[in-house]
Amino acid sequence: METEPQNLVIIMSDEHSSKALGCYGHEIVKTPNLDALAASGTRFSSAYCTSPVCIPARASFAVGKYIHEIGYWDNADAYDGAIPSWHHKLRERGHEVVSIGKLHFRQPEEDHGFSQEIVPMHIIEGKGDLMGLVRSELPVRKGAYKMAGYAGPGESQYTFYDREIAARAQIWLREAARRRPEKPWVLFVSFVCPHFPLTAPPEHYYRYYEQDLPLPKLYEKPERPDHPYLRDYRSSFNYDDYFDRETVKKAIAGYYGLCSFLDENVGKIVNTLDDTGLSGNTRIVYTADHGDNLGTRGLWGKSTLFEEAAGVPLIIAGKDVPKGSVIDTPASHVDVYPFILDAVGNREPALRDGFPGTSLFDLAGGKDPDRNVMAEYHGMGSTTGAFMIRHGRFKYIHYIDYPAQLFDLHTDPEEITDLATEPRYGLVLEECRQRLYAICDPVEVDRRARARQAQLLEEHGGRHAVIERGDLGFSPAPGAVHRFD
Repeated sequence: METEPQNLVIIMSDEHSSKALGCYGHEIVKTPNLDALAASGTRFSSAYCTSPVCIPARASFAVGKYIHEIGYWDNADAYDGAIPSWHHKLRERGHEVVSIGKLHFRQPEEDHGFSQEIVPMHIIEGKGDLMGLVRSELPVRKGAYKMAGYAGPGESQYTFYDREIAARAQIWLREAARRRPEKPWVLFVSFVCPHFPLTAPPEHYYRYYEQDLPLPKLYEKPERPDHPYLRDYRSSFNYDDYFDRETVKKAIAGYYGLCSFLDENVGKIVNTLDDTGLSGNTRIVYTADHGDNLGTRGLWGKSTLFEEAAGVPLIIAGKDVPKGSVIDTPASHVDVYPFILDAVGNREPALRDGFPGTSLFDLAGGKDPDRNVMAEYHGMGSTTGAFMIRHGRFKYIHYIDYPAQLFDLHTDPEEITDLATEPRYGLVLEECRQRLYAICDPVEVDRRARARQAQLLEEHGGRHAVIERGDLGFSPAPGAVHRFD
């Protein structure tokens, strides 16, 4: 699609489920700034990350390809700049490309392609979550108490960090408004909330805690699905061992409060664009690296391929973007890569050849309504590779060592009923499987992931050594104290 070259602001949050925004239909969470952004542009109702965990999702977002195409399989294998990103490619062509906030790449001294990295957050010690390299006889995470233990009102290293990110972004935009660059710039603003710790500023926390909040769906133990993949995850990330009714409410209020805190910070950026006159020549993208289970099915954190964790909000606004539009065609983070090129006016076919994405401009215009998108998971808390494909109304989840799952998201958007064992869906199941294999060979991909993880595990001293190092829980903000458990 031919578009006018303009500046671009990309806002990414961390662990923000697409189910936790007002514009996506949540009846409790208040996100007025994101709702207004969606009303002024286009919202993708069925958007997905490429892997529901931070490091792979962010590496894929940078490079514009699926995980199986680039590696960076888990939270111990961070992006190092070795594969050129859209940041590299635009910087090489004279665009200013700046990041503010969380990147979760490997080392600060590496060239990740940005013109400047402002208050970046990278993985701890250049190593990340080494325990995730252990894919059999999964260790129990000793830091799991932090999910329930830190839930409540107050400030955390993450809320302080997000306040700084929002301030730095406003300063950068106000200074940018004084300049007249030859080519459009791209500003990547990456917040950490609503990623846990689930400690929310009081003004946001209590607006939810003082309500009668419903329990997460399928939370009661007799309701929880007993698929072996979920058993593996629950037994390793045993977050729910530390919850009772009161702490569940505190956690939900904390998460919802962090969503509203995030929305407040998004509003500051949008208002700065308006105040400086940049909004007329600057487009905006909002998304999250992945979602959050938030207690559904007794699961906390991410790492599953359900909508809560693999689904992401995805909103675009600005010139050449349909206003007030909702697109139901499945979208993926790989579609952001060609959109970024389009947004700044790059037309080089060589930068698109071999990439799986369809520009969000084209999807917003109705192109490719029957497309498939996929996500995959090879990381912490799993003993087997997991792959998801969205095919029309159906979501198919393929496990290397476990039974597949199938959900009809039109009649069952909450993924309550697994149809995979019902004979009348046998043809659908097989068609979805073939569609997945048309994108990748799961067995071959799983083999490569495990080989890389075995290599890294050996480099870091083996199973015993990485378990002894312990569980960090969440990556520290720049300058914050961290502790392994």
